[in-house]
Amino acid sequence: MADAIPMLDVIEQNAPLDIALREAFDRVLRSGRFILGGEVTRLEETLAEYVGASHAIGVSSGTDALLVALMALDVGPGDEVITTPFSFFATAGCIARVGATPVFVDIDVDTFNLDASKVDAAITERTKAVLPVHLFGQSCDMRALKAAIGDRPIAIIEDAAQALGARCCEGRVGSLGALACFSFFPSKNLGGFGDGGLVTTNDDALADKVRVLRAHGSKPKYFHALVGGNFRLDSLQAALLMAKFPALDGWAEGRRANAAYYTERFADAPGIRPPRHLHKHHVFNQYVLRCERRDALQAHLKAKGIATAIYYPRALHLQQCFADLGYAEGAFPVAEAACRDVLAIPIFPELGEERRARIADTVLAF
Repeated sequence: MADAIPMLDVIEQNAPLDIALREAFDRVLRSGRFILGGEVTRLEETLAEYVGASHAIGVSSGTDALLVALMALDVGPGDEVITTPFSFFATAGCIARVGATPVFVDIDVDTFNLDASKVDAAITERTKAVLPVHLFGQSCDMRALKAAIGDRPIAIIEDAAQALGARCCEGRVGSLGALACFSFFPSKNLGGFGDGGLVTTNDDALADKVRVLRAHGSKPKYFHALVGGNFRLDSLQAALLMAKFPALDGWAEGRRANAAYYTERFADAPGIRPPRHLHKHHVFNQYVLRCERRDALQAHLKAKGIATAIYYPRALHLQQCFADLGYAEGAFPVAEAACRDVLAIPIFPELGEERRARIADTVLAF
């Protein structure tokens, strides 16, 4: 059998940056400052400028970014937050953790993102925020979402965990709502060496509140007007991420090139459907096919040494922990269909022509 092809090879990605990464590590080691500090400030300033936001606040994970964003908006018991049922668990889990109620809205059949046309009907007097997810690296239709909200006092929190660098007609994700949340989990387009996250905003007061909340709500130290959490970003993660950041846009171009190749190869293939995208600045954290015989296709690829992943096998409204919300199977048919037929194939920028051709040939052989 030919060499196995992984979903992502972080060793292959990091190898060319070995010297810069080791220099970053040594710099932090010599500094003696391992939490927050200048390394984190430098990353924050760089990424704020990159996404077009006034502020960026480094936090401990993408999940904690969502949690602290909700806390900064005082979302809590009695409030509702509209979101998608087709996402990583943290999207809805953080809403529940602050005591609010997730209110799910079905997804768009083409993009997997929240269907903005269904949002208005889900808004009630208890709706405090809408939490769209820029899934797989493609921006939601933010113009349609804002139109659905209208002039009602409802905040938008962007879950941009998979979409650093993505854009839409409204601008770059991370600058399009009250707050936005990013993840530096190793599988992300800008992946760290452990957990890490970022919150961005154009609101000075919200930025200050997030900074206070990430340090147990203290300002100054040992004086607590708020109850926050330990959401601080490590200096080492920030330094290593800065060493990788200059390559980010080039990696995105590599992902887009691989996606364009796949989409052309699969355009007329029976039984599978390549992803559709509305914006040319999709950053393809994942390339997700739809196939009615998904499980058989996955087994076929595995037999040929090609890794795949299912994002996501069970919709959030059908998770056991949300049973008390009262949703039944069939509530969101588009999301549920996606859970049955999606399959992600390798898209990482180091894939190369030979391996991506082998993947495409193997899919088409099926």
